[in-house]
Amino acid sequence: MLFRQLFDKDSSTYTYLIADENTKAAILIDPVYEQVERDLQLIEELGLVLNYCFETHIHADHITSTGKLRQLTGCLGIVPENAPVTCADKQIKDNEIIQLDGIVIQAISTPGHTDSHTAYLVNQERLFTGDSLLIHGCGRTDFQSGNAGTLFDVVTQKLFTLPHETLVYPGHDYQGFTVSTIGEEKQYNPRFKGHNRDSFIFLMSNLNLPNPQKMMAAVPVNERCGNLVLVNN
Repeated sequence: MLFRQLFDKDSSTYTYLIADENTKAAILIDPVYEQVERDLQLIEELGLVLNYCFETHIHADHITSTGKLRQLTGCLGIVPENAPVTCADKQIKDNEIIQLDGIVIQAISTPGHTDSHTAYLVNQERLFTGDSLLIHGCGRTDFQSGNAGTLFDVVTQKLFTLPHETLVYPGHDYQGFTVSTIGEEKQYNPRFKGHNRDSFIFLMSNLNLPNPQKMMAAVPVNERCGNLVLVNN
């Protein structure tokens, strides 16, 4: 399996490129609008064909490039079930599997950061967590119908029950970390270690974080798959 981890500096967003090395069929997870040219150039250089763009959730800190990439490549846009999106090609359900040649992608519903968030387990070895579980952190729960108790439940009861060696690739990182494991996060993640559900809820309700700078613009655009024209008309 071909794998690349790509980074958008402005939003600290990771985009992931995954492809079958034999057939050259490829997917992107959480692509960023400003990085369309970078992503297309890499896909062309590697001789790949983009089949899918997967979104972990409706992002508040950047605009997705799924709509643009769909126009340019004919790829299909995949979003979590119940996401407030009408333009996606498919809304993927919890535990649903999509297979693209040698790549097997299992959806794991992980609401809490938002009310429609999904992580993707690829080939039972790499977990793309979006904003649900970060490296030594987790996504905030104070907007977009987030719920701290729900996030605690899905991380501890669903993600932390995966094999300890499962690789964790988050949607963002602000400290320069690139990858972790389920075992490491269970043992060292300060948002969860030593906390029960009630203390986690208290912790998350007292973070007092500023809203993402692009939130007012990004959310409505992302509900239209990143289509700027529809929003501006």
